Amino acid sequence: MARGRHATGILRAVAAAILTLALALPAAAQTLLRDAELERAMRELAQPVIAAAGLSPATLRILLIESDAPNALVADSSTILITSGLVLRMDRPEMLQSVIAHEVAHLANGHLARRMGNMKAARNAALVGLAAAAAVARDSPAAAAGVAAGTSSAAMRRFFGHTRAEEAAADQAGMRYLARVGVDPGAMAEVLEIFAGQEALSGSRQDPYMRTHPLSRDRLRAARGVAAALSVTGTPDPAAAYWFARSRAKLSAYLRNPSWTLRRIDRSDTSDAALVARAVAHSQQADGASALAAADALVARRPGDPYAHELRAWVLFEARSFEAAAAAYARAAELAPGEPLIRAGYGRALLATGADARALEVLQSARARDPRNPALLRDLALAQARTGQTGAAALSTAERYALAGRLKDAAIHAKRAEGLLPRGSERWRRAQDILIAAETDD
Repeated sequence: MARGRHATGILRAVAAAILTLALALPAAAQTLLRDAELERAMRELAQPVIAAAGLSPATLRILLIESDAPNALVADSSTILITSGLVLRMDRPEMLQSVIAHEVAHLANGHLARRMGNMKAARNAALVGLAAAAAVARDSPAAAAGVAAGTSSAAMRRFFGHTRAEEAAADQAGMRYLARVGVDPGAMAEVLEIFAGQEALSGSRQDPYMRTHPLSRDRLRAARGVAAALSVTGTPDPAAAYWFARSRAKLSAYLRNPSWTLRRIDRSDTSDAALVARAVAHSQQADGASALAAADALVARRPGDPYAHELRAWVLFEARSFEAAAAAYARAAELAPGEPLIRAGYGRALLATGADARALEVLQSARARDPRNPALLRDLALAQARTGQTGAAALSTAERYALAGRLKDAAIHAKRAEGLLPRGSERWRRAQDILIAAETDD
């Protein structure tokens, strides 16, 4: 059927990533942390390593998962998932870069092809993209629990299935990439040492990293040997340390108790990372004045930094100063026109001010670059409804529910969209695709 060729295009694109996440982490912890500054930092750390592997940095992205459990996984040919717990356990940027290098090596060495075969043998990829996609929805982790609960531990082992030989090969290749770009390859062994000794524990007591990356004493010994033998030939990128410190400070401040964060920042510390942490922590405490003071200090120091302006906009939005937040987001979007997450924030702020037509324009441009963002779809549906595009609003809502794994709810809104949209149009076909997927899932 012609309709089948269009089926769930957005959702199919994330099928592998979502299944990986659903199997690797506790269902309740499966939340993507979408933040423009954090994703920029991951790009800064990853780009030299990806290029050293002969891959294109433009086609591979690093996404962060909110979970205390440390892990990193290749989700598909264009996505690496890293948990917040792993990032916060890394003491220096070279360690995080070594994790990225290891995962990039799996891609460069072709280890993903067998995993994709295992996935297809286990479940239909399009249905997995729908049923397991709750992992990307912050407000619906429960739907992912059914996927995790319905997947046997044997299936998990078959899906991940990295052999010790593959792990050793990824270690060695990853360390070569690191040395090639001037990064200490010994950082790889440092990361492995964090998990050393866990092979003696039962699977339920091991960190997820151990369950997906088999570790032995021989592997650790080999990594140390390779690191000692390699000559570092490249020049390290000085931006890596800066973005590591800044992103780690932001991530920690966002996830941890704000009082804990503020107690641990030295009063004399006026670094960019400290300003970011203070802004986030004070905002979490609903101390808008102190949060804005920290954000303003960062903007004054780095007036051309879009992420500083975005932080200021977020602080203002959280303080319900919507007009000021929209102006700050506008400046951030002007400085970084290619950042869809900044534009999504701008659109949300415009909606809060009542500038619905402009919000719709901004949100549509953001969605064109980032079609997998449930929060953006929620705001887009609101903008469409307020501007009289009821059919489009119903479709955006249906797609948001589908991404959350709520297929029955998605079908209700898709059916409404089908009746409101021009028959045969691209949007009408998308509504049909969701209906087909919902019927198949019954």
